[in-house]
Amino acid sequence: MPITIDWPHFTPWTALAGGALIGLAASLLILLNGRIAGISGILGGLLRPSVGEIGWRIAFLIGLIAAPWLYAMTATLPAVRIDASEGLLIVSGLLVGLGTRYGAGCTSGHGVCGLSRLSPRSLAATLAFMGAGFATVYVVRHLIRLS
Repeated sequence: MPITIDWPHFTPWTALAGGALIGLAASLLILLNGRIAGISGILGGLLRPSVGEIGWRIAFLIGLIAAPWLYAMTATLPAVRIDASEGLLIVSGLLVGLGTRYGAGCTSGHGVCGLSRLSPRSLAATLAFMGAGFATVYVVRHLIRLS
């Protein structure tokens, strides 16, 4: 299965705008609240809440959920196509959750916020999860041909 880019549907300007918005949101959260925009940490903080920590965490998560709805009011959402079975998606989600616990953070915490702060720990974590992701896709798609 070769890797191809769907050029007619490639949207560099909206991708750039989305990346800029993620960077802006992460910057504002750390500047105004002193917190890292790591989604697993934000959600995990609600499982053992501290005084004064619940409101901003809920607001952040509501924003994540509301953003696609707001976008859909102004534009057409892209079609979602998932080329994997439900079982594979469940196992994958559990492994990602396990990895965020062992890696002390997720892609947003390490990959976006940690790398921008030049954190060596985040660089190691990002290299590890990207490498593991590449290897997993290769093994699953090309060696054992699951989908």
